[in-house]
Amino acid sequence: MNSKIIFLDIDGTLTLPGQNEPPESAIRAIEKARRQGHYVFLCTGRSYGMLLPLLKYDFDGIIASAGSYIEYRKKELVNCPVTEEIKRIAMDVLKKNGIFRTVECVDGSYTDEEFKRFLRAHAEEGNNSELLRWREQIERSLNVFPMREYKGQPIYKIIIVCSSWEQLKEPQEVLGDDFVFSIPGEDEYGFINGELINKRFHKGKAVKLVCDYLGIPMSRSVAFGDSINDKEMLEMAGLSICMGNGQEEVKRIADELCPSVSEDGIWHAFLKYNLIEK
Repeated sequence: MNSKIIFLDIDGTLTLPGQNEPPESAIRAIEKARRQGHYVFLCTGRSYGMLLPLLKYDFDGIIASAGSYIEYRKKELVNCPVTEEIKRIAMDVLKKNGIFRTVECVDGSYTDEEFKRFLRAHAEEGNNSELLRWREQIERSLNVFPMREYKGQPIYKIIIVCSSWEQLKEPQEVLGDDFVFSIPGEDEYGFINGELINKRFHKGKAVKLVCDYLGIPMSRSVAFGDSINDKEMLEMAGLSICMGNGQEEVKRIADELCPSVSEDGIWHAFLKYNLIEK
């Protein structure tokens, strides 16, 4: 058979936001797809350290930190943190503008203490899965540590939260050449959250790199996502599928829609698009 390669976002796609247990139907779908000769990769904004609870399930590979870290069957293909100079500039300008920072490293993530208090107060407001994801991860201590414990390890991505677009003006001017500001937009309560992604890599570039490495045509790649940080991945893949719980902008980008996470969307989509047999 012609093997296909499947790329799965985690939060809001494979699992509910901030959770680490996929629906049993999704695990069955992944196992069946792999038995039938397809490759299955996680493709996530999470850092490697935040993936550990999911690695008990078998995946062929991992794309972490939005493409800055890639493994295939334990072999490292990409390891591209931001440079020390860019890291210093980014940390300084974000702090100067009162923006809450969470830096992602291989061993875990480190967050400003004020960020915890902010999330606990506001994560339930609006329909903001990224805020909810971070609230859940921080409260469960999923390799997310206070910034005071950060010892200068290489960083792959920076999560930001602030309350006004004005706070982002200087950071965007200073950092725009080095980072993509992936920001879903302001929620109904006025809070802004997003990711600063290393411009050298993103999920779309990672999808192409993995397909090229495995010798699989892009036309045989399938990507599942739900949020704006999946945009490049969905645009790159041969077939792009947005979850029913996904953001409206992402639904417009995707080729197809499938049911939500809680409605066994992965299972139904794998069946519909012939990635598995009943």
